[in-house]
Amino acid sequence: MHEKISIIGAGSWGTALAIHLAGNFGQISLWVYEKELCETITRTRDNAWFLTGHPLPKNIHPTSSLQSAVQEQSLILLVVPTHVIRQTLSQIKPFIEKDCLVISASKGIENDTLFTSHQITQDVLGPNTPTATISGPTFAKEIAEGVPSALLASAKNLETARLVQELFTTDKMKVFANDDLVGVEIGGALKNVIAIATGISDGLGLGYNTRAALITRGLVEISRIGTKLGAKPETFYGLTGLGDLVLTCTGDLSRNRQLGIQLGQGKSLKEITENMKMVAEGVLTVKSAYSLIKKFNVQAAIMEETYRVLHENKSPGQALKDLMKVKISTEFSGIKGLE
Repeated sequence: MHEKISIIGAGSWGTALAIHLAGNFGQISLWVYEKELCETITRTRDNAWFLTGHPLPKNIHPTSSLQSAVQEQSLILLVVPTHVIRQTLSQIKPFIEKDCLVISASKGIENDTLFTSHQITQDVLGPNTPTATISGPTFAKEIAEGVPSALLASAKNLETARLVQELFTTDKMKVFANDDLVGVEIGGALKNVIAIATGISDGLGLGYNTRAALITRGLVEISRIGTKLGAKPETFYGLTGLGDLVLTCTGDLSRNRQLGIQLGQGKSLKEITENMKMVAEGVLTVKSAYSLIKKFNVQAAIMEETYRVLHENKSPGQALKDLMKVKISTEFSGIKGLE
């Protein structure tokens, strides 16, 4: 049993991780952005907005104060959308302990800097800030229910990765250690873009053949971009690449897949997002993906067409036609280490 941890973010994923970790820690601080929700959770022990029906154990303490959440903490788990990580870290910076380990459970790439979560953390808190990431094929609802699952704990050194591995392991959670931090974060971020693409395909009423092709070729595109950034190619064939990709592209609990389905059915992005309680990270991540494609001159036609559908109002039907016209090469061309 560990003493305490602070979880920053009480959406469905942050709440599920709090429930998951409750048996491993004596005390958990859970920062809730919305004051009204914080009061409700404190009173009812239920996150009625984002993960209702899963009572919070007594050792989880909701708070709407970032200062009280992070003060005197040696472990912080960051579970906020990627586009607000920088702002959130800037707010907690005056109160954070010097050698605090910041673990990210966010999956995205910052649009302006093209930084992943650990890079944003070190940019804000300092280059020597200990960082790690937890990632893998998991839906919040199933984690809260205690469904047997697997995660990946990653850090630049295996010693830190193994510490995080031990923190998150339970009798319902198998956790593997990995030292390819860039690869793990890129895989976790870009799979959301491919999930939107496969959702669009399903929304158009296309078949399982099409979905399988998009997933498989999407994995190649993720690998091309990731290896350009220094990731190991084999990382993308593990839990954070193939595993998370398959889950998010086929599971109906995926917000990114559901958004894609509605796009394929003819709804506008504005119409869809206005009716979503939670963030579909892929909507913003595809902008970063598009920037990386252009920066490194990578062939990633699925992501490019997904970007155009989302942000240039291209019709899904026309995107499909143009995708089928893309000049092809050998199966693994452009993946550093597999060419």
